[in-house]
Amino acid sequence: MATVKDFSVEEKLIAVLTLQKIDSKIDEIKTLKGELPMEVKDLEDEIEGLQTRINNIDAEVKSIENFISTKTEAKKEAQALIKKYEKQQENVKNNREFEAINKEVEMQELEVKLNEKHIKDANIELKDRSNARMRTEEKIKDVEDALKVKRTELEKIIADTEKEEQALSKDSDAAKEKVDPRLLLAYERIRTTYPNGLAVVPIMRDSCGGCFNVIPPQRQSEIRQRKKIIVCEHCGRILVDVDLDDQVKLKH
Repeated sequence: MATVKDFSVEEKLIAVLTLQKIDSKIDEIKTLKGELPMEVKDLEDEIEGLQTRINNIDAEVKSIENFISTKTEAKKEAQALIKKYEKQQENVKNNREFEAINKEVEMQELEVKLNEKHIKDANIELKDRSNARMRTEEKIKDVEDALKVKRTELEKIIADTEKEEQALSKDSDAAKEKVDPRLLLAYERIRTTYPNGLAVVPIMRDSCGGCFNVIPPQRQSEIRQRKKIIVCEHCGRILVDVDLDDQVKLKH
């Protein structure tokens, strides 16, 4: 049984061209999905970030509520002291005691006002946090609606193409085993060089099917003879004649 090294140049070209056609078909399916997988992931991440924002707002609200509770209690204590001091004023023996108690009353009255200011400011902050939470919840709903649409689109494409993509992936793995190892390395390197993934291209209208630069007649003749692997001197892609390109067909 022949090994890859025993194959003729034409057989090697057929093997790598077959691999290219399989991989191009897989590329078409990925193009069909487009940016949808990335868009879905971005929307999921955005929702997660917005939910984290809500959690942070809730934590801030709890902290502010605790602050209000503390200041409310401090206000009550100051008011209780005021009543206590006012009652003591009724039993003072001289002006000196009266002034001392009156001073304490004034201090507690200031404490009441200060706590009231703190409570008022904190309630304004609570309202701001409440509005921020509401806006964030609305944003989450908008993003969830967009995510639902994108997921539906992606799931439909996956449902339509999953079996074909899996079959093509297996075919690609099988085809790689038939390609000369050195040729396979060159093929994979070239494929990663170009966005369209074309590493093997036919001569079209006397030009390279990849970069569209003109191929000299003598070069075209050598390509048609299929006696050696020839690459485009401009883009480095592996070149095949159009007849060979037409000859290689895919099962799928």
